[in-house]
Amino acid sequence: MEILDLRHFSSVDLRPLLNDETRVWASLLSWDYNGSAEMILRYVDAKILPGYAAIERGRIFGYSFFVYEGSKGVVGDLFVANGARVPNAREVELKLLTHVIETLQQSPGIHRVEAQLLAHEAGSVARPFLDQGFQRYPRLFMVLELTNATPQAPAMHPEVEIRRWTEADYQPAAAVITAAYRGHVDAQINDQYHTLSGSLRFLNNIVRFPGCGLFDAESSYAAVDRKAKNLIGLILCSRVRGDVGHVTQVCVLPEYRSRGVGESLLAATSTNLRKRGFSMLSLTVTEANAGAVILYRRLNFESKRVFDAFVWEG
Repeated sequence: MEILDLRHFSSVDLRPLLNDETRVWASLLSWDYNGSAEMILRYVDAKILPGYAAIERGRIFGYSFFVYEGSKGVVGDLFVANGARVPNAREVELKLLTHVIETLQQSPGIHRVEAQLLAHEAGSVARPFLDQGFQRYPRLFMVLELTNATPQAPAMHPEVEIRRWTEADYQPAAAVITAAYRGHVDAQINDQYHTLSGSLRFLNNIVRFPGCGLFDAESSYAAVDRKAKNLIGLILCSRVRGDVGHVTQVCVLPEYRSRGVGESLLAATSTNLRKRGFSMLSLTVTEANAGAVILYRRLNFESKRVFDAFVWEG
């Protein structure tokens, strides 16, 4: 087996492996990975996707890539074909990750590295990260079956309105995200939450790019203070399969919490998806965010898997 630079290859080389990965995401997460796979193949053909490929007898059977965002590096993906053809798949995963981590930590100007590997069980590929001084944050992948009876929306504070998301909400939404995550565990995992400009980049990635599915404005909502007319919370949803939605963001300003705003936002999204024939809504939440986990469980979300987020500060 050899570990080679991913930029030596083309979409023709990588497509069979990405077809395998697409089937895995469909099986584990009810997630259509085709949009992400096509984007990866375009970047590979353009020779602009940094990463490594595991090669055996001229065939790629594993890969991992990363991206640079200013002074931060982000591990974008890791996948190794499993089964009889690759009996040592776990060791290959660890070798690929070791190469990626070493490259990022040694890259000039990189002072932070983040990774979230949704399709890998918690702890399964933790060793290379922990060996290199990363912090580990277990996260839950939770799902709500929308074929169940429609839940009653909670009693809302009379001064709060839930309305459909609009393009005009972009800038105020970034301000809400920045304020909502100040001092929050998720701001340790994703440093984009630290600043207004970072929150705007986060929103742009959700709305404009298919990495977390296709943004679904119809099932995304804003919470507004009726008197002040300002945005005080939001929920953003993407379509990750024809009949599956995924909550990419839900947050409420601290001073408006404990009023049922978050619960009402979730009810608005799930009700909209039910009416449109969706079968499932998923989301991710950090295990340490106990209040949110309790709320989701009370709303009948079930934990389907635990995965890890990793962060290194140089």
